[in-house]
Amino acid sequence: MKITICRKAHFNAAHRLANLNWSKQKNLKVFGKCSYDNYHGHNYELIVKLKGDIDPETGMVMDLSILKKIIKKEVEDLLDHKNLNLDIPHFKNLIPSTENLAVFIWNNLRRAISDEYEISIVLYETPRNYIEYSG
Repeated sequence: MKITICRKAHFNAAHRLANLNWSKQKNLKVFGKCSYDNYHGHNYELIVKLKGDIDPETGMVMDLSILKKIIKKEVEDLLDHKNLNLDIPHFKNLIPSTENLAVFIWNNLRRAISDEYEISIVLYETPRNYIEYSG
């Protein structure tokens, strides 16, 4: 029987949405205030979902304390209180939109979590704007 377990996490990070090949005016037209030169920040909320079989010996899909440690290492320690554009090499030439950030987070988690589990994430940029990604 497959069941999904979920763990919430959060981190704070700054970013700037801008295509460096465009003029300042075009970036402002497409990205609005999110393209301002001095960046802006978000209090991101993350939900990590793991789908798998219940282990008959433990009654769990995965010990949530293990999942907590993985999320801390692969997401929170890496991204919390960082400028995504400047501090995270992955975003040197990639716009750190919430969509691209969700893919980045999912890939980090996928490398750290056994393939026996299906992984999906929900990443909230604001309480009303969020992304769902499952690889």
